[in-house]
Order: sequence, then C-alpha cells, then structure tokens
Amino acid sequence: MRFTTRAIHIGQEPEPTTGATIPPIFLTTTFTQVAPGQHKGYEYSRTGNPTREALEKCLASLEEGEACATFSSGLAACAAVLHSLRPGDGVVAGHDIYGGTFRLLEKLYRPWGLEIAHAEAPSVDSYARALNSLTRPRLLWLETPTNPLLDIVDIQALSELTKRQGVSLVVDNTLATPYLQKPLLLGADMVVHSTTKYLGGHSDVVGGAVIARKAEQLDPIRFLQNAVGSVPGPWDCYLVLRGLKTLAVRMERHCANARTIAHVLKTAAGVRRVFYPGLPDHPGYELAKSQMSGFGGMITIELDGDSETTTRFCSSLRVFSLAESLGGVESLCSHPATMTHASIPVPVREARGITDTMVRLSIGIEDVNDLTEDIQRALSAI
Repeated sequence: MRFTTRAIHIGQEPEPTTGATIPPIFLTTTFTQVAPGQHKGYEYSRTGNPTREALEKCLASLEEGEACATFSSGLAACAAVLHSLRPGDGVVAGHDIYGGTFRLLEKLYRPWGLEIAHAEAPSVDSYARALNSLTRPRLLWLETPTNPLLDIVDIQALSELTKRQGVSLVVDNTLATPYLQKPLLLGADMVVHSTTKYLGGHSDVVGGAVIARKAEQLDPIRFLQNAVGSVPGPWDCYLVLRGLKTLAVRMERHCANARTIAHVLKTAAGVRRVFYPGLPDHPGYELAKSQMSGFGGMITIELDGDSETTTRFCSSLRVFSLAESLGGVESLCSHPATMTHASIPVPVREARGITDTMVRLSIGIEDVNDLTEDIQRALSAI
C-alpha cells in the first residue's frame, strides 16, 4: 500500500467482534486476566493499550521503520532516547535546534553526565568536527529542516559518517513529516516526532513518538516507555491516529500555501530576510529537493526594525494566531526569542542568528489569499 492508504488503514482494521469500521478507543487502565499470568496480550495500559498499539503500527509504517514507541509529549520521546545513553557518552546536536531540546541537553543531560557538543554550521564537516571533539561519541542528534532557521542538513552523508564512527543517527522529523522526508530510508537509525504538530494536525493533542529502523534498536526505548511511564492516553492516541488519515492532503496544502507566501514575502517592504528552503536562493534548496518531496509549511522571516517593530507586526495579525507550536490546520505566528527558544541563553541564541526581529510562521491550510492579505496588513502596520 502507498502512503495515503497506509495512513488510513495500517493498525486500523475493522473491530472483529462488531465489525465497527473505526476501531474503538480502549479507555481502560487494566485488563482482566483468565488466570494469574494468563492474559490476552494486554495487562495494564501503561505497558500496552490497543489504541496506542494501533497508532504505533501506523507511525512505524509511515516512517518505513520496524517499530515505534509513543509518548505523552515530543520532549518525553526525546528524553527517552537520551536516557538510553550512559553518563560519559557523547552527543552531537546541531547549531540550530528546538529550544526545548537544547534545554534537555544542556540543563538536564549535561549535568547528568552526557558530554554535549554542537555543530557550528549545517555542513557535514561541522558535524564531523563536533563528533571528533567528544571522548566517547555515541549519538548524533539532527533536525532538518532546522527550527527556526530552516537550514537543510544532508541526512545520507551524516548517516555514512556516523556508521564509520559507530555512532547512532537520530533525526527529528517533526517539521518535514514522513510525507515529505524519510530519514530511515536515508540511513538514520531512529526518528523522533512531536506528534503534537503536523501528525496530529489540529492543535488539540500533545504527544511524541520514536520510530526505529530495526525493531531491536527500540528495545531500550520501550523499556523506558514502560519503566518511566510517560505514555499517551488512548484518547490522545486516537486523535493523532485520526490526524494521520489526512496528513497527506494537509501537507500538500501547507506546502502550496507556504510556497506562495514565501514568494510574496521575498519582495515585501519591511522584510529584511526570508528563510524558506523552497526559495531557489536558499543555500539548502538543491539538497532539500533531493531528500524531500516538498519544502514544508514553515517560513521564518527577519523584519526591518527592532523588537518594538516585531511586537507591532505580531499584534497586527488577525488570521494568524500569535501562539507557540506549529503544524496545525490554522496558521500560527511565534516569536522564537521570547517563546519557543527562550530557554536558550541570549548570547548563544544571538550567535546562532535567532534575533529579536525574527518571526516564525506556521502556514496553515486556510485560503492563501486571506493569509497573504493578513501578512500584508501586518507589514503595513510597521
């Protein structure tokens, strides 16, 4: 089955007892056993739940992996991957990563005992230098496109580098989704997602997932999933599973709207710079074309002016909501410096190019003319 068909059917077979086309939501904490130690595949919903299993089967299929473990948030999924390491192990992360991931690495896992190094640029050479700086490298953590600068990093080249050094490659595929990018087919070992974003797609559920290329790679993650217990409830799993059914058609509209708006912003007064990998002058344009089937629905802009200018622009939007998160059907505007990346110290943030005049736009699936007019109205206000 092809992608869209799998999104609708994998893990979602009709319920065998009644023939219900949509499988039921198993809102139960525990399962009655036939005799001590004899159950029907499920014991306790922290350990396993049929609705969660359905979601995990579907996500594994869409990412072309063998196994998936879902979590109560994207950061819980990230934490499970990092916690599978041991004190003294080394991790390389990108120069531009989500603020919550940066906080996990620097505020939790560095004090816990992991050695952390950051690549200084999106180039393979920069990642190689960071790996070589570590005493005991074990994992390379990659975002592409990055958040919020939307840099593109070569997944296949990094997979070859990590294999030579015996290091695992983990790709945060949240911004691209498996519809636009398949890191596991390009050599990555695991993929992580905030299912809160495009996979759920409607800004009404928080969740996360880890998908592994080989089932045995997920064993330590599954252990932590059960032992720590940061699992999604069955209702959350159902909402993400329902979102997956329309992922393909939503992503087509996200991409089409973003492409139109990026070209409008490129020549708009008041905009100093546009970050969008679908623009031919983007430094990662050719690479994005080769490893993605579309350029995504995220655009970052840098405004002419100062922080007051940025506040006026964000407050003047009417169709876009000023809110954290991304990937919903509705368009969102966020200010990374004070919202999604506020946990990164100011000197580090500014050195990475995240300025006070930077605005990140999550382009929704509304009528593109309404979105364009809303942006132009906000730009006229500055």
